[in-house]
Amino acid sequence: MNKKTVVLLFGGVSSEHEVSCMSVSSVWENIDREKYEVLLIGITKNGEWRLYGGDVEKVRSCQWASDEENLKKAYICPDRAVHGIMVEENGEWRQRRVDVVFPVLHGKNGEDGTMQGFLEIAGIPYVGCKVLSSAVCMDKEACHAILKNAGVAQVEWLTFFRGCCPRKAAKEITEKLGYPVFVKPANAGSSVGITKVKSEDGVKEALKLAFDHDSKVVVEAAVIDPIEVECAVLGNDELFVGGPGEIVPADEFYSYDAKYYNAESKLYIPARLDEAKAQEIRETAKRAYKILGCSGLTRVDFLVERASGKVVLNEPNTLPGFTNISMYPKLLMASGMSYAEIIDKLLELAE
Repeated sequence: MNKKTVVLLFGGVSSEHEVSCMSVSSVWENIDREKYEVLLIGITKNGEWRLYGGDVEKVRSCQWASDEENLKKAYICPDRAVHGIMVEENGEWRQRRVDVVFPVLHGKNGEDGTMQGFLEIAGIPYVGCKVLSSAVCMDKEACHAILKNAGVAQVEWLTFFRGCCPRKAAKEITEKLGYPVFVKPANAGSSVGITKVKSEDGVKEALKLAFDHDSKVVVEAAVIDPIEVECAVLGNDELFVGGPGEIVPADEFYSYDAKYYNAESKLYIPARLDEAKAQEIRETAKRAYKILGCSGLTRVDFLVERASGKVVLNEPNTLPGFTNISMYPKLLMASGMSYAEIIDKLLELAE
């Protein structure tokens, strides 16, 4: 059997570089070597591209870029005649054909449509959502607007831009949303740069932190006493939607630390919901996936108001975490798929 050549892209210049390194390590360890020849191309925090052939543990710990003896200059070539990568060896460049790319990249320049656009230019099939859906799902304001227009229930929100007056922003938040609220960079993931603000006094510092990560900030009204639920969607035209899983974060919300480092955060698969509510979440996830034009995969996150049972869509994630503790693979594995089968299916769906 002829093996397909797969490039796993990881790292990147976003604030989620470390998460990407953890995710790709799990993909590397679980991909079927009988079917695929696998190449690791890492992008450093400075934006340098390198083919890595060393210990995967150095990828997981983000030490790979200093492992110079296992690094070669390499990049995906935009020339469609190459249909692959250029690798420098002994001072000369050679071409290597690639069948599919799995961009295991999170955040800006990874899942926001930019890398997807580059791969479209190169003419190489890739895992995940296309350019427009990636960009829309990454931008919280754009995503809110599209889903609201389609009648999908969400929290109320406001948008602010860098250079805004914090005092005026705080006044508007107080008048239109009340407290508590979540202040978020419009284009970031893994809860990076997010602050839960409980009074007007905390708005200035929360805005400052969020603007460190993006020039646009979304402020969302908090759901009081929510059940945090996530749903895995897989497919292009025909969709498979796994049963929802529930998160009980160690912090006040599912922060970066609670997601990746705090072992006290708890996951319940399936979520502790009745079947009617679980089915409502699955159907809403499928509907949002289609409205947003998603393909390949997306994890759709929800908040369920405990008192009323109202379901609101929190946000979609077009390239969710693939670490050994991440919800997306765990949800599909709970539905009967192995990790290797999940990767295999995603590569088959690549366009």
